[in-house]
Amino acid sequence: MWITNILVIIGWFAIAFAKGVWLLDIGRFLQGISVGISSYLGPVYITEIAPRHLRGAASSLSQLSVGVGISVLYALGTVIAWRDLAILGAIPCLMIVPILFFIPESPRWLAKVGREKEVEAVLISLRGAKSDVSDEAKEIVEYTQHVKEQQDVNNAHGFFKLFQRKYALSLTIGIVLIALPQLGGLNGYTFYTDSIFTSTGVSSDVGFISTSIIQMVGGILGTVLVDVSGRRSLLLVSQAGMFLGCLATAISFVLQKNKCWETGTPILALISVMVYFASYGLGMGPLPWIVASEIYPVDVKGAAGTVCNLVTSISSWIVTYFFSFLLQWSSTGTFIIFATVMCLGFVFTAKLVPETKGKSLEEIHSMFYDSPPEDSTIF
Repeated sequence: MWITNILVIIGWFAIAFAKGVWLLDIGRFLQGISVGISSYLGPVYITEIAPRHLRGAASSLSQLSVGVGISVLYALGTVIAWRDLAILGAIPCLMIVPILFFIPESPRWLAKVGREKEVEAVLISLRGAKSDVSDEAKEIVEYTQHVKEQQDVNNAHGFFKLFQRKYALSLTIGIVLIALPQLGGLNGYTFYTDSIFTSTGVSSDVGFISTSIIQMVGGILGTVLVDVSGRRSLLLVSQAGMFLGCLATAISFVLQKNKCWETGTPILALISVMVYFASYGLGMGPLPWIVASEIYPVDVKGAAGTVCNLVTSISSWIVTYFFSFLLQWSSTGTFIIFATVMCLGFVFTAKLVPETKGKSLEEIHSMFYDSPPEDSTIF
């Protein structure tokens, strides 16, 4: 967290005081590195320190805060010069620096590096002085020791340990859930919302304001429901909503091209994009990273995070690069493709993604690696 925070601060000031393109590039590069690290590190740290009954809500709240921050900066960007905006972006990071001195290490990381005596003390500081954390501390230390013993038996070390057969299911789940929003059109909608609205006759200002508000509402609802309804249920609802949003967008292009229902087509386009972003905020925004931070044991978390970040970057680039070409080929066909991806993702989640609500991280890891997954299908 120290490293990512410092990189962000340097990146913002490099952008704010840039005298040439090269310094802007350096600033953006540092920002990209920091975002890539923190997008996985943040959920991992929160899941490792939060109580099991609040783990999902705490992680979702952090992701919601990111979305709110982006929306605020977008809004400020309409009235503030970009150099001043970069300085404003650095202020929260500067405020966090003194707080970092008081943030404890994760108890699971302490157990991993052999500092077992500190685990219970950290848990007491996190849960409160009157809390009984002895059972939780014992479970963490014992399971971490079990993982180390398995590592010694298998003589497996380093990055490529992640690619052993026993990690195949969890690695597949992480990769698919992380890539799904991107391959389901997220960057296409995000970067080309203005073009989508304009081509279907909707005011871009009305569209932007409406989608920003509805995405935040979806994020708030998801934060409230994640530890009530469960991760998989919200993922399925979110994926179904994104599928319907893509399908409705495709239909609006068909109607617009054939000059049918000319008064209702802009409304349908606006509703379709709002449904897409509301559904994304509800589940597919925060939950893939939450699930990915829950399902990997301590010995492969770093490698898994690297793979997840690589997957999201590649899938994001693919959609961003090809989206304009796909729109030129067929606007309707483009969103039919996205709808098909979300439909396949729904089936994948229903068949293979287990529920992790209410389970400790050690119970989740045992479910994946010590016995066949239970309750992994709704059919």
